[in-house]
Amino acid sequence: MKSEHILKELRDRNPRGIARAISLVEDNDPLADEILASLDDGLVEQATVLGITGPPGAGKSTLTDRIISKYRSQGKRVGVIAVDPSSPLSGGAILGDRIRMMGHALDQDVVVRSMATRGRLGGLCAAAGAAVRILAGSGCTVIIIETVGVGQSEMDIIRLADITALVLAPGLGDDIQAMKAGLLEVADLMIVNKADCEGAETLAMDLESIAREGGKEKERAKICMTVASEGKGIDDLLAAIDAFDASHRESGERRARRERAYDLEVLDWAIEMIKPSIIERIKKGRPDRKGDPRLQAAKLLEGNER
Repeated sequence: MKSEHILKELRDRNPRGIARAISLVEDNDPLADEILASLDDGLVEQATVLGITGPPGAGKSTLTDRIISKYRSQGKRVGVIAVDPSSPLSGGAILGDRIRMMGHALDQDVVVRSMATRGRLGGLCAAAGAAVRILAGSGCTVIIIETVGVGQSEMDIIRLADITALVLAPGLGDDIQAMKAGLLEVADLMIVNKADCEGAETLAMDLESIAREGGKEKERAKICMTVASEGKGIDDLLAAIDAFDASHRESGERRARRERAYDLEVLDWAIEMIKPSIIERIKKGRPDRKGDPRLQAAKLLEGNER
């Protein structure tokens, strides 16, 4: 299929064309380079990328569904990249979270793309970055990246976002102090979902204390209380998102984040491209596989430098 045809489908906001374009990126098809190079940079710059992450059971997908509905009521076209867990053996994704978004299945202005991890860290991050630009190039003014949890892969993927929202809920046994060195330090919004449950106020106070500490070095994170299952608190949450978006655009923080994300994506693609040749060289190396693996890796890299 010609790249010109797919680009026309993107301009026409054809869901099948969007799906084809993202699949070409995931498959490392040469056509993907032509498509990505021809996207409307103005649309990509205009779009707001919202990252939503948090532990399983916090209600991320239900909250995402409510956010989509609110943005659609404002007439905005929404793209969703839903990062699904997958079996390391079969590669099959667990798509249960997507079922909660089926209410938007017939809406042509809501584009949901599931991306299975399949054990990929950098490769997934690189493909997700390209998917963000494709969705923006198809007219999505808001793009939501919803990740599977709060591990290192989520930390990397979430760096693609202009604004990061961490969703927590009372009673999940989350160790707030243990999370301080990770997402709590980079989150712009800390959302206490299921705020009608016991322990929600205590959790909010703990997060407020952490937000005050983080505010010394960056704009203080805002705490939002929601009950996603009932649609409560969504208006206040979107107001906070819009406020951060406006502030980051004005201060230059948004541009700085996108530049860091760009550098990370270049690194991810470089690793993906060089990985097959390195694996082949490893297989052709010492058959007894003895010695320090770190030292063997250093020798491999020295060979590349020569």
